[in-house]
Amino acid sequence: MKKETHTPRSVRLLKVGETIRHALSAIFQREEFRDPALKGVSVTVSEVRVSPDLRNATAYVVPLGGNHQDDVIAALNRAAAFLRGCLGRSIRLKYTPGLHFELDDSFDQAGHIHKLLETPVVRRDLGRAPDEAD
Repeated sequence: MKKETHTPRSVRLLKVGETIRHALSAIFQREEFRDPALKGVSVTVSEVRVSPDLRNATAYVVPLGGNHQDDVIAALNRAAAFLRGCLGRSIRLKYTPGLHFELDDSFDQAGHIHKLLETPVVRRDLGRAPDEAD
């Protein structure tokens, strides 16, 4: 689960995070991984959060299909040094941040909320009949 910080992130941190996200997505598309947990696995990078000093980055990822999520996250963290090297060759920053990968569960949370909103009790409270379509 994503950890929320109480300090707002600057525009620079957001831009650097987005640049890293795009670069990691491109790396995942073109690189061949030796780790069996990553062979043939497509990974979606949904967000990258960068520390204020730009030395560390946490990438929130989801393996497509949702299969073997824990294995894929562990394999990505094992490959973090290799991925950092690839990242350093593809973006221009004074320091290439260290990478850490976490599972992005926001898609699961959104699905759960949607499911709750469609229950008859909630629909009644929202003023819509259970059989009304949007």
